[in-house]
Amino acid sequence: MKNIAIALTATLALAPASHALAQAGCSSDGATRPMVLFERFINADCADCWTDPATPAPSGGTRTVALDWIVPGAGDDDAPLSAAATRDGLIRLADLGRQPPKNSDAHILEVGVPPAGTVRVASGPPFNEYLGTSISWQPAGKGAKARGPWHYHLLLVEAIPAGTEGSTVARNIVRNMLQGTWDAAAPPSRTKRVVLTEPRPMRIPDGAKPERLFMVGWVQDAQGQTVAAARSVCR
Repeated sequence: MKNIAIALTATLALAPASHALAQAGCSSDGATRPMVLFERFINADCADCWTDPATPAPSGGTRTVALDWIVPGAGDDDAPLSAAATRDGLIRLADLGRQPPKNSDAHILEVGVPPAGTVRVASGPPFNEYLGTSISWQPAGKGAKARGPWHYHLLLVEAIPAGTEGSTVARNIVRNMLQGTWDAAAPPSRTKRVVLTEPRPMRIPDGAKPERLFMVGWVQDAQGQTVAAARSVCR
């Protein structure tokens, strides 16, 4: 519990109200807003999928964020890629209405244009096995337009450069995921903009290198449309 409390304190130190501290850590402040999520799913049984030089690559430059999900395979802990496998990948596939791939699969998700608001993601310095993280959402409208519900995803991602860890292409491995829903209990103000925030400590999985970690987050509306996204930059 002490670890969690300290990690959470680090998250709060990166809140938008403290601009100077935010710039010293990792946040999406000033970063390019992603317009496309390029998601690659790999079955943990498929070692060749990880090393395949023909792995689909995203286009669109900084407007596209590639995400690599390693989903558990039939081999469980004995699968070649089991060390990076997470059940979060299965949850994500279920959200998309897709079945786990026998080998690998890809999905392209476009973010709404123009974005329906602003997503902010941030993380503090690692402490033992935890990283203080947060996601916040400011809908573009006021009053009823800001009511929601809004469903958020916050991902802890590890950047793997091409030519390392056995991969011939650069990858962004999803290491942890947080999901939740914001739904205003009372009618939002007609004159003030709504800002919704979720601070949460996230565990750094065994084997992940803290210096490679960054955050990706997005928000969906009541119809399931992805209306805005963000990626953190460490400064």
